[in-house]
Amino acid sequence: MLSSCNVVKRVKDGEHLIINNSIVADSVHVSDERINNIISQKVNSGMRRFFSTPLKLHIYNLARPNIDSILNANILSDSTKVKRRIALLSKKQFNKQIELRRNFNAWLKRTGEAPVIYDEDKTIKTAKNLRKYYYSKGWFNNEVTYDVEKDSNKLAKVTYKVTKKKPYILDSLRPIISSSAIDSVYPKFISSTLLKKGEQFDEQNYENERERINTYLRNTGFYHFGQDYIRFEMDTISTNHKVHTDLIIANRTIRGDDSTTTTPFKIYKIKEVNIYTDDNFNNRFKAISDTATYKGINLYSKEKLRFRPKALTDAVFINKGDNYSDLARSRTSRYLNDLQMFRYPNIDFVENETDTTLIANIFLEPKKKYSLSFDPEINTSNIQTIGFSFSTGLKIRNVFRGAETLEISGIAAIGASKTRNELESSFFDINEFGGNIRLTIPRLFSPFNTDKIIPKYMSPSTIINLSATSQQNIGLDKQAISGVFSYNWYPSSTVTNNLELFNVNFVKNLNTSNYFGVYTNSFSSLNSIAQDINYIGSDESLYDSSLSDSYAPADVFINDVLAGNTSLTSNDDDFLTVNNIEERKERLTENNLIFSTSFDYKKDKRKNIFDNDFSVFKIRFELAGNLLSSISSIAGTSKNDAGNYEVFGVAFSQYFKTEIDYVKYVDLGRKNVLAFRSYAGIAIPYGNSNSIPFAESFFAGGPNDNRAWTAYNLGPGSSKTTNEFNEANFKIHLSAEQRFSLFGAFQGAIFVDAGNIWNVLDNVTEDAATFTNFNSLKDIAVGSGFGIRYDFDFFVLRFDIGLKTYDPSQSDNNRWFREYNFRNAVYNIGINYPF
Repeated sequence: MLSSCNVVKRVKDGEHLIINNSIVADSVHVSDERINNIISQKVNSGMRRFFSTPLKLHIYNLARPNIDSILNANILSDSTKVKRRIALLSKKQFNKQIELRRNFNAWLKRTGEAPVIYDEDKTIKTAKNLRKYYYSKGWFNNEVTYDVEKDSNKLAKVTYKVTKKKPYILDSLRPIISSSAIDSVYPKFISSTLLKKGEQFDEQNYENERERINTYLRNTGFYHFGQDYIRFEMDTISTNHKVHTDLIIANRTIRGDDSTTTTPFKIYKIKEVNIYTDDNFNNRFKAISDTATYKGINLYSKEKLRFRPKALTDAVFINKGDNYSDLARSRTSRYLNDLQMFRYPNIDFVENETDTTLIANIFLEPKKKYSLSFDPEINTSNIQTIGFSFSTGLKIRNVFRGAETLEISGIAAIGASKTRNELESSFFDINEFGGNIRLTIPRLFSPFNTDKIIPKYMSPSTIINLSATSQQNIGLDKQAISGVFSYNWYPSSTVTNNLELFNVNFVKNLNTSNYFGVYTNSFSSLNSIAQDINYIGSDESLYDSSLSDSYAPADVFINDVLAGNTSLTSNDDDFLTVNNIEERKERLTENNLIFSTSFDYKKDKRKNIFDNDFSVFKIRFELAGNLLSSISSIAGTSKNDAGNYEVFGVAFSQYFKTEIDYVKYVDLGRKNVLAFRSYAGIAIPYGNSNSIPFAESFFAGGPNDNRAWTAYNLGPGSSKTTNEFNEANFKIHLSAEQRFSLFGAFQGAIFVDAGNIWNVLDNVTEDAATFTNFNSLKDIAVGSGFGIRYDFDFFVLRFDIGLKTYDPSQSDNNRWFREYNFRNAVYNIGINYPF
């Protein structure tokens, strides 16, 4: 009752607030959002949701409808009160305070939502629109009525009742085509008609059929054809609920100054294709000075021709002698844009009516050959107090006259670490330097002809990338060199393919002696064990700053434990802990050489950034080390002490890795979206490896994963690790999130995340961390929570609170809602949505 009084606060006597709309068709409640959107008067946002709390309506109700009258009655009309406040504040501050109250009241009205008052006329309009909708779906004789239930609390519920009756069925389709040229191709395009005999009438199918026929004819040479020349006439009189349809395609209409004539449509062919390679404002008065002809295409340049003819003709799908085609025109325009060599490519057709031919003129304005970029940054992080970085890049277009793009970039960074203890050392003790060279070739660079496998309309390209970086005093200090040779192509507007034929990555760790300085939790465990077994005193440490290698005592302790020189035996838990720390240390400090081949497939059905009803499917396969393993075996290369082949003194990695990712958005209407994500990945070492390189392993937690745990803090499995970075070679992740509008640019979300990481088929033997069978799925962690987002249009600022709902690291009977509170929650800040 209190809630009712509150929501009708601004509802006048005799008016009623609509709290519910419902549509019932043939006694069945209609939940289809498209049909419910037909209703003219929708209830207030949040009504009958979120515990029946229409937030925007409550905000609106906070505003005073007559703020000026209230201010005048309470303050401005009382001269004594006004003088007293002016004396206390000053006249300027007093006026500002009054204006502030007016502005705040206006803000409440803008941000809130006025109550939706029942309107009889809009209800009648909705009933008419529902009748039109069901008519368009084949129920020509449908009837729509409505009931309005009003109560004494100024609330109203509206129910629309639809009686559909018997639907009409498509029966016959008769063509009436005026142009003989179109009539001759009728059997070809009608075979794929969307108007199928025996199906229920649907007006949308007729619209789609018009578009389909228009597209077919426009791509078959009918240059002047348009969708307006197609119409349908339907007969339903005395047909026993059958629809007889006439497909009428009229002749072309030509409108002159004083008259209008009609003429049959004709097929137009391409007579010539001309490319003007340097069409710009500065050259507008210059004469053509350089020409070339390649594969029947003419190239003209007012200066020296800067491109090899083949580089441009490969981008043209309009061929001499072919019928005119919209598809060829759009593919040409897209390919030329993909080259990123020209500004706004323009394609014009010059008509010759006497012989029904077209001359295609393609005008290109080249971009500048060289462009330079600069990007300075100032940043801070958990390892440095402050850092400065500077990156620069040089882009060279058409570097080999084949529309190739060469990009050369470099980065230099310095920073002050938070762990700097020696005052005499330089303040900026962190540095990173790197360089990158990237060559993009707008075709498949291959000794073989791949046109039949990957046609040029798929915009194939080749990317060759080389990079090198060096980091000092960042973790273990690293040097990395990588090279990639990859192919990219787009079979359709929704599908992207990427084949990395070769991906070579070499990482060398320079400062491995600082391992325990980075992984401090592991060092603390070792130190504690050493004190417990009296290897060192209770007030002593395995760290000795007087040594050049301060953590050398920790390495000596590990060697003594594993060699049996301490009181620990192989059956002791502490012995196993030390052994695990040593294995992890060896893995994370070893140099890595990865030589892999991978394939990525992505299908994104999202039409534009406003589309909230789509799916994205991605799958990736990667094989690493097979080529090097085969070469080493054939060459008879000897193995190291661990039984592995080495290249340049480094045991290369060998593994198979695959990842599958599926995202689905469901638009519930009124800025209410339900989003799902499912992800699985596995990396299996074999041959020359018994574990996965750290860079290729999986982790869980973080703002884009399971938000109830911080990044790298979840798993593996049910283990209670204290490692700074928990990772494994198998991962499952599931997410569901409902996003809804709050007010203004603010949006809300409630979510559930589930998943974990495990070790499988590698050298990890700890039961809690390994995936053994389907019973291991009980170790899937579940987090839930809510978030608030602010939409800046070009990006979304996100704040999410994740709560541990099911924690597999706890005992079996104490996993649900163990730390389900704000004190143990994880607060995530992110940019854009998590998926």
